[in-house]
Amino acid sequence: MFRDRASGLREHRPGLDRVLAMAHAGEISVVRVTHEDRLARFGSAWLLPLLEQEGVLLEVAHPKGSAGGQQELLEDFTALVATFAGRMYGIRSKKARRRLLVQAQQTVLGDDRSTG
Repeated sequence: MFRDRASGLREHRPGLDRVLAMAHAGEISVVRVTHEDRLARFGSAWLLPLLEQEGVLLEVAHPKGSAGGQQELLEDFTALVATFAGRMYGIRSKKARRRLLVQAQQTVLGDDRSTG
């Protein structure tokens, strides 16, 4: 079993890389996924012919259009939005901390100049 957690949008996916290497080496003949988007969130259209070329069959437990797949996609989308929102607020707070540090340093330097 191969897992790449929360990485459907990343280019570097160690689990997928291992699957592709094993397919190329002829070590596997079937790849089973719960939903097609588990293989790759976007771009799975190029993976299917690549696996077929290597003689590997892709089995999808819940094909497109099943209610479970749509629900899972909605949950993934919600998690993705939450992740980006968290990063955005993290960046903002990082910028705010930096700005406050710079202001504090300028204040200290200004105080030193006025007393010295």
